[in-house]
Amino acid sequence: MPSTSLANGSVNGNAGERADVVASSTVADDKPGVSMMEQLVPEITTHALSYLDYPSLCRLSMTNSLMRKAANDDNAWKALYHKDFTLEQDGITPVNGWKAYYATTRAIISVNTGFFNIIRERSLQEMAQLWLNSDYVKCIHASGELFSGYSEVMQSWQLCFNWEQGFDFQVHNVRTRILTDMAWVTMKAYLNVDAGPFLITNVFEYHNGRWHMVHHHSSVMLIDGVNQQVVVH
Repeated sequence: MPSTSLANGSVNGNAGERADVVASSTVADDKPGVSMMEQLVPEITTHALSYLDYPSLCRLSMTNSLMRKAANDDNAWKALYHKDFTLEQDGITPVNGWKAYYATTRAIISVNTGFFNIIRERSLQEMAQLWLNSDYVKCIHASGELFSGYSEVMQSWQLCFNWEQGFDFQVHNVRTRILTDMAWVTMKAYLNVDAGPFLITNVFEYHNGRWHMVHHHSSVMLIDGVNQQVVVH
């Protein structure tokens, strides 16, 4: 037999909890056999799920069918996309939904990060695997020189990697846009915090289950009309 104070819900803030239980019971009585999650207004569910990060939302979808339905809600993934990436694409409607768009964006950003890791490690073999072996690929280094076709592009990277100095870029302001089997990424990359950034655009195409680079364009941002950056790639 519980004590009088506990039964009345007046110990350690249990009054609020008891009120929640009563409210839950009332709702359940209104719609027997329907869970609280199913009775929530969609906007409230989306707002609640917006506090979850990517791994948590994925784990939630694997708990049961109800949670899977809630976690796969397109609005929840749109909110997560805006939180983790950018608000710039608020007006678009992804062909395969926001969950797929979010996953593809993560994949593209991972490939783009890998590109800078390759530069840091000066691995010509990995750079060759990243680029699509095609005659229409293009590479414009910060020097302004254009290299066209797979062979020329690889030769240009070989020249870059022959430098004794390694390049460790700090990348910021990464923005992506995806159209089915093509994606482009824009960003600012810094070699020196005291100098201006490189403005970089990378374009990728999806072939045989992998994203391949087909275009790289790097230019030097002018500060007060002056090029303060050493052209390195």
